[in-house]
Amino acid sequence: MVFDRESCYNRLMVERKSVERRGKVFLVGSGTGTLAHLTVQAQQLLKRAEVVLYDALAEGELLSLISSECVAIDVGKRGGKPSMAQAEINRLLVNYCQRGEQVVRLKSGDPFVFGRAQAEIEALRQAKCEFEVIPGLSSALVAPLLAGIPLTDPALSQGFAVVTAHDPDKLNWRSLSELETLVFLMGGRTLPEIVRRLQGHGRSAQTPIAIVRWAGRPQQQIWQGTLLDILDQTTGERLSPCIIIVGEVVQLRPYLQFQVSSPVPTTPTAAPLSGKPLFGKTILITRSASAGQAAQFSDRLQREGATVVELPALEIVPPASWAELDSAIARLRDFDWLILTSANAVDYFFERLFSQLRDVRALAGIKIAVVGDKTANRLRERGLQPDFVPPAFVADSLAEHLPGSLEGAKILFPRVETGGREVLVKDFISRGAEVTEVAAYQSRCPESIAPAALEALQSRRVDAVTFASAKTVKHFCQMLERSQPDSSWQSWMESVCIASIGPETSKACTSLLGRVDAEAQKYTLEGLVTAIVIWFDES
Repeated sequence: MVFDRESCYNRLMVERKSVERRGKVFLVGSGTGTLAHLTVQAQQLLKRAEVVLYDALAEGELLSLISSECVAIDVGKRGGKPSMAQAEINRLLVNYCQRGEQVVRLKSGDPFVFGRAQAEIEALRQAKCEFEVIPGLSSALVAPLLAGIPLTDPALSQGFAVVTAHDPDKLNWRSLSELETLVFLMGGRTLPEIVRRLQGHGRSAQTPIAIVRWAGRPQQQIWQGTLLDILDQTTGERLSPCIIIVGEVVQLRPYLQFQVSSPVPTTPTAAPLSGKPLFGKTILITRSASAGQAAQFSDRLQREGATVVELPALEIVPPASWAELDSAIARLRDFDWLILTSANAVDYFFERLFSQLRDVRALAGIKIAVVGDKTANRLRERGLQPDFVPPAFVADSLAEHLPGSLEGAKILFPRVETGGREVLVKDFISRGAEVTEVAAYQSRCPESIAPAALEALQSRRVDAVTFASAKTVKHFCQMLERSQPDSSWQSWMESVCIASIGPETSKACTSLLGRVDAEAQKYTLEGLVTAIVIWFDES
């Protein structure tokens, strides 16, 4: 008998894993599909997930939370397009759970509000798979609130009904027409039938109605009118995905909309962000695998009206060895300057300093130079003020502007293990300084590209891609080459604005992508936003 050693080993590992660790499925409500309306528990589960099966409206920025090792599978049902059968979704959930995986089934809104959770739960129970259901904010509640429409009111509405308009023939229109407030889900394509049925069962043509599309997203749109004129208002408009609210409470919107706490500013116009310079633009931002490092940049772009898709392009991890850094920390008194050129360098240097049972007092007598506002702010968070920040926010200008003579100066430079700027070190040495370079962290390319980012590029929905370092350019190309060996991805970039934070990053863009379209004048993320706005304004 001939044994396939590799197959036997793999089977043994699967069996051992299933014995050692029980799998579990979490049916998670994603709310509006934005981080702003995702529960804390859902965020934690996504970060720990080994497998994620996600709905069409639960993708985008939520998938930025998952690790690069996580298996992400699109199982969304999209109207009028081929989609995965429910039986196949059930099978995948059971199979991954039985392998011992931690599985997140990411569902739109709340799993128990038109979420088809019952079929999945039944399949898991029959297979004796452990599961848990995590609530989410239903769009039936969130969309009216973000539009400034209360579903109840002492005078106008004693209650409301939430129904799906996917199949109008299944609804009891006589009973619905008698209710004060109605909320329709999945009604974008059946709006004419909703209007006809309500009026046909006695509802006045002057009954107020509002339609909220993409609730809670930067591209949120709102139409407000009556049963008489709403079809004229929306002729030729794409309404899905939307929530439809019918009832006198819609009249309260002008009085309440500016008091609503929402990440999306709502106005009486059909397209509330249409006046923003990046309205209707989708910006893909390449960033570190740490989501927090890009949060402010993403928020700034969204405030300008953009839809943001995040692509983790750098994984920041400890160096192969701490020996050199530990040795340098043990003799800090020998150095005149400490050079920190990134927030990562700050974090890893101080993490190692504290691990040696030392604190910031160990830096007494040493001057600290940093590059960029972000690095300076990270240092201030440690209770220290930088002694010098170069005016151009570029590391290569540091030696030229560092105050005082460098002749004989001893400089400690904790830096990325490989691929850092060599020009800076050579410049210091040419000016007479003695530089001690030590590895403080590594930056490497993620194994796979984020599914949401890949889908956005493939469907040519991306209007601009931003790069904040030369390495993100390199890793961006590497990940796309791995996912598309035929190099078809290069055609996806033909009409995309390539935006760079500064000269070194621009060199990488030109070398690997053939061009750079927009470069920040001030080499900061704020400057990068400004450059993108100017480019779209002029193009």
